[in-house]
Amino acid sequence: MSESARGKGFNKTVLGITGGIATGKSTVANYLAQAHAVPILDADDLARKAVAPGSEILQRIQVHFGNGVLDEHGALRRETLGNLVFNDPRERQWLESQIHPFIRQQLMIQTQALLGTHDQIVMVIPLLFEADMRDLVDQVWVVALAPELQLSRLMARNRLTLAQAEARVRSQMPLSEKIKQADWVLDNQGTLADLYQQIDQAWGHVGAFMTRVNNQ
Repeated sequence: MSESARGKGFNKTVLGITGGIATGKSTVANYLAQAHAVPILDADDLARKAVAPGSEILQRIQVHFGNGVLDEHGALRRETLGNLVFNDPRERQWLESQIHPFIRQQLMIQTQALLGTHDQIVMVIPLLFEADMRDLVDQVWVVALAPELQLSRLMARNRLTLAQAEARVRSQMPLSEKIKQADWVLDNQGTLADLYQQIDQAWGHVGAFMTRVNNQ
């Protein structure tokens, strides 16, 4: 992570958690928060804030896609928008160009504030690589599982058809490519106990990782 992005000195660690859609990123982050008392910054939470009713970004989305993407209360119809962008790379790229700068700015602001009182923080960024946010973190964990299990979990969680789920998975960088760029890979195909054990093991290496980086 760059010193300008960090806004603080050494001996501070910003961990980035990423992976594919529905691979278990939030499960990992929630466990870190509960078991290791680490503050969590969630890019998805910031994305929802970016398109809150009345926001400038939501107004631009309405102009671009039409009134049909808003409900009667002025809130975003997420399923409607999703059906528009996940099947059209150009429209998805336009949408991301509106939201990602806001997310980056908020992550940087909140990181600087949290590192004043914490030695480690965690960012959950689903599109960490796709959105070129690798510079915001010191180390990357990728949460992974088999493609067929990812699809089944996504379909059950979001109540999607197979075609809808496949479109959402295709919209992201292949999980195999993310794994190649990871500092640590968590296999989320087993039980929660298995996953938690992997998290504890990986967390034990975070301090040693940063010591090596700072001594280079």
